[in-house]
Amino acid sequence: MRVIVGVSDMKVSANPGDELVTYSLGSCIGIVIYDPVAKVGGILHYMLPESSLDPEKARKNPYMFADTGIPALFKASYALGAKKQRMKVAIAGGAQILDQQGFFNIGKRNHMAVKKMFFRNNVIANHEDVGGNVNRTVRLKIVSGDIHIKVGGEGEKKL
Repeated sequence: MRVIVGVSDMKVSANPGDELVTYSLGSCIGIVIYDPVAKVGGILHYMLPESSLDPEKARKNPYMFADTGIPALFKASYALGAKKQRMKVAIAGGAQILDQQGFFNIGKRNHMAVKKMFFRNNVIANHEDVGGNVNRTVRLKIVSGDIHIKVGGEGEKKL
């Protein structure tokens, strides 16, 4: 079953029939995690780097921000039996879409937020497809752990 992960959303699954997918990763970041032993995976689609930008929104929806959404993603996967040391991790998005002059640099700031958080928590991304000025779609098949990234104008590739 295809499970859609919306903007400012997160889904985790241990159901082998599930395929998680998130669309339209522009300046947003999609983080995909998968434990091949537990066969547990998840996707987070966050919009902004820091919850301090709007603590009230962060309280209502922690998946909107890197610093609240990333811990929630990992904790939800642990609750289904995943272990951090076995995780395959992929990062996609962080493009410069609506900000061609780079004034706000939301995509770069979003990418730096995940890099800092991963560094502090000893998490290494196995793959990154970030930056540029293209939208991306990411899919994760729970049964196999296959991760596919579709890049605007380039087609889809399996990681």
